[in-house]
Amino acid sequence: MKGELTQKGREAMERFKMESANEVGVNLKPGDNGDLTAREAGRIGGQMVKKMVESYKTQQ
Repeated sequence: MKGELTQKGREAMERFKMESANEVGVNLKPGDNGDLTAREAGRIGGQMVKKMVESYKTQQ
């Protein structure tokens, strides 16, 4: 059961990452994205954190 939950979590995070990348205009491809610049990766991560914080605030 634990492995199944972990796989579902990974898949959900991958979808979240792709959605966030799309929102900030960074083209991601499935799998390795080693060609991203630090700026592009930071924009994606920043967008993800921003959305998580907003989600947390709306739940309060």
